[in-house]
Amino acid sequence: MTCPTQRRPRGRIAPLLGCGMALALALASPGRAPAAADSIIPPGALAPTERQRMIARRVGSILEETHYSRATIDRDMSSRVYDRYLEFLDGQHSSLLASDVAEFDKWRYSFDDMIHTGNIDPAFAIFARFEERNRERLRYALSVLDTEPDWTLEETYQFDRTHVAWPASEAAMNELWRKRVKSDALSLMLTGKSWKEAADTLRERYQHALKSIDQDTSEDVFTELMNAYARAFDPHSSYFSPRESEEYRIQMSLNYEGIGAQLELDHDDYVTVTNIIEGGPAAIAGTLKANDRITGVGQGQDGPLTDVIGWRLDDVVQLIRGKAGTTVRLQILPAGIAPGSPEKTLEFVRNKVSLDADAAHSDIRTVTRAGRLLKIGVITVPAFYEDVDDQNAGDPNYRSTTRDVRRLIDELKAKGIDGLVLDLREDGGGFLPEATALTGLFIDSGPVVQLKDTTGRLEVLDDPDKGVDYTGPLAVLVDRYSASASEIFAAAIQDYHRGVIVGQRTFGKGTVQNLVPLDRWSQRPVNGQLTVTIGKFYRITGESTQRLGVEPDVPLPSPIDMSEVGETSLEGALPWDRIAPVPFTAWHIEQGPAVAYPVLAHAEDARAGHDPDLRWLTAEVAADEVLQGETAVSLNLKARERERTREDQDRLARENLRRAADGAAPLKSIDAIDPLEASDILLAQCTQVVGDMIAGVGPPVPSRAPMRQTARRDDAAVPVASSAQQHPE
Repeated sequence: MTCPTQRRPRGRIAPLLGCGMALALALASPGRAPAAADSIIPPGALAPTERQRMIARRVGSILEETHYSRATIDRDMSSRVYDRYLEFLDGQHSSLLASDVAEFDKWRYSFDDMIHTGNIDPAFAIFARFEERNRERLRYALSVLDTEPDWTLEETYQFDRTHVAWPASEAAMNELWRKRVKSDALSLMLTGKSWKEAADTLRERYQHALKSIDQDTSEDVFTELMNAYARAFDPHSSYFSPRESEEYRIQMSLNYEGIGAQLELDHDDYVTVTNIIEGGPAAIAGTLKANDRITGVGQGQDGPLTDVIGWRLDDVVQLIRGKAGTTVRLQILPAGIAPGSPEKTLEFVRNKVSLDADAAHSDIRTVTRAGRLLKIGVITVPAFYEDVDDQNAGDPNYRSTTRDVRRLIDELKAKGIDGLVLDLREDGGGFLPEATALTGLFIDSGPVVQLKDTTGRLEVLDDPDKGVDYTGPLAVLVDRYSASASEIFAAAIQDYHRGVIVGQRTFGKGTVQNLVPLDRWSQRPVNGQLTVTIGKFYRITGESTQRLGVEPDVPLPSPIDMSEVGETSLEGALPWDRIAPVPFTAWHIEQGPAVAYPVLAHAEDARAGHDPDLRWLTAEVAADEVLQGETAVSLNLKARERERTREDQDRLARENLRRAADGAAPLKSIDAIDPLEASDILLAQCTQVVGDMIAGVGPPVPSRAPMRQTARRDDAAVPVASSAQQHPE
């Protein structure tokens, strides 16, 4: 279990070396408050800048003027923002004292005035206390490591404190952290470490966390605060800092200008290379290797090298990033070489890097029906991306999900596939136009989704291109993480009867966000940007996917807990509703057998009864559900060892039951288990469903089955102007 103060505020996600301004952000000046007699912010603590005060006022205005709910930031909203801000900082109630929160309560009804005036000092004063308590907790945790705990005591540690009150005293807080440190150590000892080894590991962990507190910046605090305001409106409105805005652009375009590497910060404060991206300057040069440590960064061929040991990861990334054609030099401590050994300097010319690993990709699986080997194409769609910059620049080869999937379909058809699976698991969405365009690859024409805006006006978004790229048997594999644009696509495929939806009920995000830059004149969001919920989308049948998601035609077991993941688990989620349907004609099959979807579900149920892998997965899911329901653990070493032994024995028994069904010899230890990926099992089951569709399992349905839906006159659609900026996340 990790220390809660290792949690990094928003703005620390910078795993890629991409385009951006090559600026060195001075760590010595992160926006600390000067000493002032009338300031509520302690001297030396982080303080807001004048720019942030200005941005806060703009954020407040945009939320009130454009959010779908048309809510105002008033006294009631202030209370909700206050609660969210405290939860963002200390959601596990393990840093702040109850007396701290009682002291802060004087500002509960001031957050409305704060954002309207830009006087956000109280939020920074709260954060200053939070930082102070974090330092106290970590120093106490380090002192606890000086003495080995009594492992024979019958005591428990409640690790889930979401619904537990803040500790009432410092003594109560110390007791909580004594147990936390003991639990952390016990977890390490269960892996075979001695107490000394566990203590050394934790000491390094806590010292690293303590050092990271001093690296917090005013932008980190400001990001948390602005998100507290945005999330008080709904769970999907968000503030992106300038750095997060750039990361978002990279994720949505799947390309950037840089050297092509992925980095992480290790416990020795070295920024370490974890992966070299194929096709990038670093990969072409072949001189930078995985596990190399970056100790310095220089601009150009002769610029001074800046020592970056101990820097924040995103600050180092900002130094390395730059425009294509410019030069950056990295001082490297090669992998496996001890600190203090001779280092080497590598030079790279930055260039455009394509994130092919994050793009749609394909594979072919096989199933057998009546002695015939069937080829099932699988296209995995990680996100609904689109390179808006290249598209706006007129590049005819701009990248998008639909373009990539169309190309993959052509490649798979050339290989003679008999059926197709679109794997949308863990696809959280992306650009709305890509959802309608992707649907258009599988239907000839017609409406795809309805959009209702802030004023109540309705727009029907149609398939943008007439014609069908693939007419064969189709299954869409989804899970609880399939959200937004994924749900638009899956719902349309289901409503048109174009394909079968397989897997788990989807996330249930039926809202649409608009991306709003916070800059009036700059083309780049140097002041960050907002994603604001400006509408809800509805199926062409009129039902919203909000909260309900898309129900699969053929359900499969899943290790994802639906009570913990999904729109219904998010506080402040907008309600479900429905509107009138729009006219559409369901898909008809011109040739080949067709199977009623309930028959496919029945066939899958029958297969589940004798498929050893699926029975194993079902048993694993049931065991996980028991563990997920626990909120506390024993701190008695013998009791935890017995518990671990029982869990290992149960796991080994489930594995050997599966192996026996396959005719394989039993294993004697869990160490010999070759881990099965639940995702592979579910994909295998989905390809079996497509095999059933091809083989015509069960009674066929008519080969041509048109269906017409008509909108009610009292709820007809009124078109509104569409926006390329609108996108479900």
